[in-house]
Parts: sequence; structure tokens; C-alpha cells
Amino acid sequence: MRRTRLFALYLMAQFFAMGVSAQPDVVSRINSYGKFDNWCVREIKESGIIGGKTKYLYEFYGAPSDTLKTGKAPYKSPEDYLWRTNNVLAIVAGVVKTSNTVFPEERDGGYCARIETHIEDVKALGIVNMDVTCQGALLVGALPEPIRDTKSPMAKVLYGLPFEGRPMALRLDYKADVGHEVIRGTGFSKLKPMGEPDWAELTVILQKRWEDEEGNVHALRVGTGMERIMEDAPEWINGHEIPILYGDITTDPSYQDYMGLKTDPETAYHALNSRGDNVIVQEDGWADEGEEPNYMIIHFISSCGKAFFGGVGNTLWVDNVELVM
Repeated sequence: MRRTRLFALYLMAQFFAMGVSAQPDVVSRINSYGKFDNWCVREIKESGIIGGKTKYLYEFYGAPSDTLKTGKAPYKSPEDYLWRTNNVLAIVAGVVKTSNTVFPEERDGGYCARIETHIEDVKALGIVNMDVTCQGALLVGALPEPIRDTKSPMAKVLYGLPFEGRPMALRLDYKADVGHEVIRGTGFSKLKPMGEPDWAELTVILQKRWEDEEGNVHALRVGTGMERIMEDAPEWINGHEIPILYGDITTDPSYQDYMGLKTDPETAYHALNSRGDNVIVQEDGWADEGEEPNYMIIHFISSCGKAFFGGVGNTLWVDNVELVM
């Protein structure tokens, strides 16, 4: 009974964090807005100490001609909109800085999403000179703003949402420019080429989550659909499907190491527990094949490594994303 109550509180915290409610049309909202035809532009002036430039952050829901002069105001998606970029407003020690790695791009009379890995520079003569490798990410979930520090970058994003169902696959259109050399750019040292290629990644994961009495969030992996894009695709590949495999998939012929459980704290997902604390989601094992999930994660990234490491120049375009039920 105690565990059931904690789990109910945990789910309420997740609903609150993302501004969504448990409605039966989650799939239709993911699919409908997965066409990425609706965007807005946030106009933000960065702090004078780092140049005072006016920057633009692209976000979903709106029209490409809509410009929101938000200043330091955090972005909040409308309640029915479940997609989010990792374009973000940061205010660290009073300094306003932005990062934009996901852009709208025209396609067939509408728009698609272009996801990039690039170097973001922060320079102020005689004060600061930093170069940071930024990976682009497009996800279902939330990214609470503003970012206040550079610690634990994976903790900044709340991937996923409460979900019931057993989809068969994730379908999308994509093209890609991948395999660029990984560059380490932490901002605290010079850029360092790592001598290895980097790939884009497409992911859908289903979990069975619960919270223990100490506020730790645990999960069993119910369903896995993951694919690394390891070849350039200069032309659109339409209707590409990523099958979702259920249960322990480690003996499946398609299994790759990167599909395994998220046990490394540097790459593990994070969530808010019922107390509002940001905690690691501890994947404890594989669920039985017939287990029902209560949480779903979808994300597309232009670089598959840990934060501040990425193939500068990697670009992933996605469009017409939908869950196949």
C-alpha cells in the first residue's frame, strides 16, 4: 500500500512537471504535432558581459513568423503539446546565455526539424573564453528553464511522460549527415579531437517505474526501440520504422550494446520524484515480456556520446513522427 501511494504521488509529480494530464489521446497528440509544422521564435538578448547579442531560440507550437520577445522569461509549452527541443535559456551567476541546436527547415510546403551538433562559444575579452560542444536533441518531455549551472547536464532534461499501451513501432521520415569526428568541448579546456566518429540516434523506450520510500525512482525496461544512424542519408528516407521489442532483448539478433539498460549515471535518465526532487531513474532490470509500461521516452539526438562530446557537423533531419499502435 505504501509503495502504491508513493507511486501515485510520483506520477502526479511527473504530470505537473510536464504540464500534461493523463488523457487517452496522448498518442494522437504525439503523432499530430510530430509533423513539426508549427514553430515559434524566442528573441532573447544575452548579457552584455558576453557580447550582448540578440539570439533566437526556435521552439514548437506557433507559426515560423511568430517572434516572442521573452527576455528572461522561461519557455512553457501549451498543455497539449508534448514535444520539446533542447534549445535553452541559461542564467548562470546572473549571466544570460542561450543555446540553439534544433531548427525548423522547409520541406514539402511545411517544416521538418533539423538537429545539429556544433560548438557554442562564450567569449568576453579578458574575462572568459569558452568553447562548448552542444548536441542537438528533440524529445517528448520537458526542459525546465532557466538552466542555472553546468553540473549534471543529463539532469536538466526530463525525458518522457506517463504512458499506457504497447506500440509496435515508431515511424518517421529522416535524413542524416553523420560520422564526424568527436570533439570534446567542456568549456574548461581547449577543444580536443577524440579521433573517433560520432553517430545520430533514434530512441523509444517503455518503462515500468515506481518510487521507493526514500524517494528513489526505479524502473524495469519494458520495451526498446533504438537505432544508431551510422551512414549518411542525403535523401529523405520516408516511413522508416523502428520496431519496439518487449522484455529482455539481449538475446535478440538485432540487439546492440547501446540498447542496454541505462545504468551509467552520466547517461541515465532523470525524473522528478513525488517530493519534487530531481533524481536518477534507476533501471534495475528487464521486465517480463508481457509487462505493461507506465512511462514512455522518445528522443532523437545528433550525437550519441555523453554530454560535451560530439561529432561537430553531425546533422539529423526528422519529420512525420508517429507511434504505430
